Amino acid sequence: ISLLPTPYSLLPTPHSPLPPMHPILTEPVKAERLTLEIAGLPDRLEGIKLVQLSDFHYDGLRLSDEVLQEAIALSNSMQPDLVVLTGDYVTDSPEPIGRLAQALQGLKSDRGTYAILGNHDNHRPGARTHITQTLIAAGIPVLWNEIAYPLGEDLPLVGLADLWSREFAPAAVMSQLSPQVPRIVLSHNPDSAVQLRSWRVDLQLSGHTHGGQVVFPGLGPVAGWLEWGRANIPRSVRRHVPYLRGDCYKVVRHWEWSEGLHQVGSNTLYVNRGLGSYFPGRLFCPPEVTVITLVAKPQLAAAGSREAIANPIL
Repeated sequence: ISLLPTPYSLLPTPHSPLPPMHPILTEPVKAERLTLEIAGLPDRLEGIKLVQLSDFHYDGLRLSDEVLQEAIALSNSMQPDLVVLTGDYVTDSPEPIGRLAQALQGLKSDRGTYAILGNHDNHRPGARTHITQTLIAAGIPVLWNEIAYPLGEDLPLVGLADLWSREFAPAAVMSQLSPQVPRIVLSHNPDSAVQLRSWRVDLQLSGHTHGGQVVFPGLGPVAGWLEWGRANIPRSVRRHVPYLRGDCYKVVRHWEWSEGLHQVGSNTLYVNRGLGSYFPGRLFCPPEVTVITLVAKPQLAAAGSREAIANPIL
């Protein structure tokens, strides 16, 4: 961990509240490796490897080219079968997406790279269309309430609209799949796991939280304390504390899902800490490249999971 001025190769957007070259807490990109059991995983997909990248915020301020290239190189070194991107490519203006998409063409995998959008990608009129078209032109399909089959029809990849958009409609998408078919669901905001308990979700991959960015071991992310802070700390003090100045506390309702692996009812949720960083940066919360190996769940355990899915507790 170091307090350093981070080099940025892009100019800041006109609407950014931060100047370029602002000293922030920095940490090196970290690969998080995990192996997950999937009920009904086809034999041919045993050991298949996914890489997840999220929350780039490539706007000239919050993600340097150096960190971006480090993450891409790290992903490629894992030799993934599939790469998924879970949103927030920009922060305000969609213009930097062209340069980011060009860099993301450097990602290597056997089955390609697939993307969904986050709330910042839908922030301005026309941004969603511009970002979608640019990523598609770079060879990266963008799923918005859609299903793709890069791994075959027996392991669909579901990409949902952002939870905060007016088009988040999981029922229309999930109803297209048989409950007997395992699936991976990409949904930017982890709070969507609450609604998704009504359907089978073998693995939900989300981002959005940045892991809280500043985390105290044993106590969790500072952002999770914000409601208490806003209620108990005088406004004259709050305006000097970055996390308490705005509405950061509204980022998610479930700060207990700020990063890592979680069980939500019968479903499995994984939340990536992201790559981009808001001021003041990251502490005990390094930027993340997630590497997930899928294996088949033993049949007895799988049968129990299917029964729980058929009778979810909502």
